[in-house]
Amino acid sequence: MTIKPLSQGEFIAMTAMLFATIAFSIDAMLPALPEIALELVPEAPNSAQLILTSFVLGMGIGTLFAGPLSDAFGRKNTIMAGAALYSLAALAAYFAPTMETVLLARLVQGLGAAGPRIVTLALVRDLYRGRDMARIMSFTMMFFILVPAIAPMMGQVIIAGFGWRGVFLAFLVFSAVSMIWLGLRQPETLPPAARRPLSVAELWLALKEVLSHRVIVMSVAVQTLVFGALFGCLSQIQPIFDQVYARGDRFPQWFALIALASGLASIANARLVGRLGMRYLVRTTIGVQAVISVVVLLVFAIGLIPEEAQFYVCFGWMISVFAMAGLTIGNLNALAMEPVGHIAGMAASVTGAIATVGAVLLAAPLGLAFNGTPLPLMVGVTLFAGVGWLMTRGLAR
Repeated sequence: MTIKPLSQGEFIAMTAMLFATIAFSIDAMLPALPEIALELVPEAPNSAQLILTSFVLGMGIGTLFAGPLSDAFGRKNTIMAGAALYSLAALAAYFAPTMETVLLARLVQGLGAAGPRIVTLALVRDLYRGRDMARIMSFTMMFFILVPAIAPMMGQVIIAGFGWRGVFLAFLVFSAVSMIWLGLRQPETLPPAARRPLSVAELWLALKEVLSHRVIVMSVAVQTLVFGALFGCLSQIQPIFDQVYARGDRFPQWFALIALASGLASIANARLVGRLGMRYLVRTTIGVQAVISVVVLLVFAIGLIPEEAQFYVCFGWMISVFAMAGLTIGNLNALAMEPVGHIAGMAASVTGAIATVGAVLLAAPLGLAFNGTPLPLMVGVTLFAGVGWLMTRGLAR
């Protein structure tokens, strides 16, 4: 059967859903953390945050292999194989009796999720490049952001009806729908003649080529810090809303506003990147974030904010962190991929693996440092943004 090419609108919507596998797998779990902690680790409730970072760690490791496999066997085959592993791990997590087995299943689930996440990026690079790719990625992120906006509410509804384990069954359904869409509607973008053999020698040569480009190395370093700030916020946002400000019952609604703000930032990026360029937007956005974080950290640490206003200031600051991601991640991905379109899968794997695993190493201890206040998170994000802004000088042509 011949598959007709998708319209650009449908292509953006489909890739957004494939990318959203990650967001749904993380954000739908946020309302479940208190129940999971109560049932599995009542003696150490803060460790429930590792359900998020273990998934991201698995995704980062899987990212290193997903791209080369897609270069050898095609984009669609690799995405579908990853989705199958993701679904099996979700089923294992549903039946897991202990926190350790849940974390192991989440790690494997992250490995599988690397297929939809990283190979979809290579699929986009097969069809677009440079600012056109950045524009497509920004519109993709715009639709993608609807999932994290509603995922906690969906998770809350699922938990109310089926318990926290029911969320893992929702992951199975989500993956099945996205794979049916991909299989029926998207033609393969990497023909057999353009595929590269899967060999250690070929992978080593491609790896050296990717890391030989200064702009790629600096893009990955900055992206690691941006992801570190984002994952740090994700790991602490539910405890901050619940334990610090007693707004846990309304957390999904507040989180939806944060996610939508990030989506608006992606829309703004899609409109601005053609005029201002990727480098200018990345450097300016991270610089502004560093200034905002320094100011907020100081006024919180000194105690200048009235108690009744603290939640709203913290909420506004979290919006700025998510907006920073919306204004930078798509551009950083495009900058990293621009010089290496002929090995897009390998490039996407190397850059994605380094940035994701590095971000987990930054975010996990930051999440465990939660002490009943938002100050540890604010310190971490301020440092990440400040160092990231200094590193953006390395993105110059």
